[in-house]
Amino acid sequence: MANGETENDLRGLNEDDSIVCRCEEVAMSEVRKWIAGGYDTPDELKRLLRVGMGPCQGRGCREIILREISSMTGVPVSEIPPGRIRPPAKPVKISLVARDYTGGDGR
Repeated sequence: MANGETENDLRGLNEDDSIVCRCEEVAMSEVRKWIAGGYDTPDELKRLLRVGMGPCQGRGCREIILREISSMTGVPVSEIPPGRIRPPAKPVKISLVARDYTGGDGR
C-alpha cells in the first residue's frame, strides 16, 4: 500500500472506476457501457474508445478487455477475435538508414 493506505481504505473503490487502458485513460465503466450497447469486439472498442491505441499498443489492456467481453457476452475468450494488432513504429533518422546502405560512413 502506498502513502500510508490500508486495505480498508481501498475497499470503497468501485471496480467501474478502475482504469483499463492507462495510455488512453479509459475506465472499466466506459468499456462495459459500450459492450452492453452491442460493441463486443476489440476492434469496435478500439475505434470507439481508442483502447489499445496508445504507446503500449494494447499490451496493457487487450487481455482485460477480452476477458470483460467474454464475461458480459458469455462467449469464451478463445472464440473472441483478438482484433488487429499493429506493431509500434518508431521514427528513425534517415542518416542511420543511409549509413547502413552505403557501407558505414553515410557517403
